[in-house]
Amino acid sequence: MRRKAKEREKDLAKQRITRLLRLADEVYPSEPELGLRYGELARRLALRTKARIPEQWKWRYCRRCGSFLYPGISADIRTRDRRLPHLVIRCQLCGEMRRIPYLREKRAKRAASR
Repeated sequence: MRRKAKEREKDLAKQRITRLLRLADEVYPSEPELGLRYGELARRLALRTKARIPEQWKWRYCRRCGSFLYPGISADIRTRDRRLPHLVIRCQLCGEMRRIPYLREKRAKRAASR
């Protein structure tokens, strides 16, 4: 019984985290402080319940300072094709750079065009 309650709690936490992050994404351009607050609440909720932040949102947090990243405002995003193709995400608050490879996507695009 206890295990089911924990699973239900995690499921509810994941739903709330996703909702908070969507709200943060919508609100951030007009009210940055509120957007940051939503992002912070989502992260704290994930830590408290030991629920994972969904993969699609995980890159939105800086690994060094933990701030919520919004492309174009609090983060710079660039693509690089040298060596392995990758995205470069730079936090404007602390300067941390994160590289995310996108080779699989590029291969899939090439295969689709053939």
